[in-house]
Amino acid sequence: MATPLPAKRGKKPRAAAQPTSAAATGQVQSLTRGLKLLELIAEAHGSVALTDLAQQAGLPNSTTHRLLSTMQQQGFVQQVGDLGLWTIASHAFVVGSSFLQSRNLLAMVHPVLRRLMEDSGETVNLAVLDLSDVQAVIIDQVQCTQLMRMSAPIGGKLPMHASGAGKAFLATLPEETINGLMHKKGLHTYTPRTLINPGALKEELAHIRKQGFSFDDEEHALGLRCVAACIYDEHQEAFAAISISGPVSRITDDRVIELGALVIKAAKAVTQAYGGHA
Repeated sequence: MATPLPAKRGKKPRAAAQPTSAAATGQVQSLTRGLKLLELIAEAHGSVALTDLAQQAGLPNSTTHRLLSTMQQQGFVQQVGDLGLWTIASHAFVVGSSFLQSRNLLAMVHPVLRRLMEDSGETVNLAVLDLSDVQAVIIDQVQCTQLMRMSAPIGGKLPMHASGAGKAFLATLPEETINGLMHKKGLHTYTPRTLINPGALKEELAHIRKQGFSFDDEEHALGLRCVAACIYDEHQEAFAAISISGPVSRITDDRVIELGALVIKAAKAVTQAYGGHA
């Protein structure tokens, strides 16, 4: 009988490979794969071939077909056309629509507003778009602890062309809609810094689209500055906005970009939680 060779000095036995399967992470592999296929079909915005789905998911064609067939039996996907392409079926909508019915914007946003107030040290607001009255309406607020702070009443209305939330909304609208709103409401002067020239306002809106947040530089009230970013729904439409407001003495020029990044991050988090996308 051959005797085993002694292990070489200085080398430790190789550790057993750690399991990396779905089961090791508590996932059911077939369910994970099926949900991934459902996402890929949805992202195709129409119909997609089985071979393309298999390639994108990194699965064999046979496995992909079995998973799709199972989901087809449950009404989540269906085959259409002579080529047998795969698309989303009605039951996926039924299940997904239950989320739309259960979501509560205020309950979802308020913890985000509180964290944003703590991170920024300034008052944070949630406003919704009211196109019928061509204004933004404040529906929630978390005030900062500073002695000098912005305090607008819940239900307070903000002008579209002279507020952080309002300009954030305007920047998401088509030009013909913006022209109609300006004609309907006009560009009222609130301070010497209010943008009352249509050309200057449109240039400002283009800048907002580029940087991702709006900036009210004492345009609604002297001594007050505000940055804001929009929240989007599942139709890619802006319906709410988060803003940070405070005095010029604290929202200095060198803090505007920092606060803008914070408000963009918060708005994106709410958009995602709400099931929307920009």
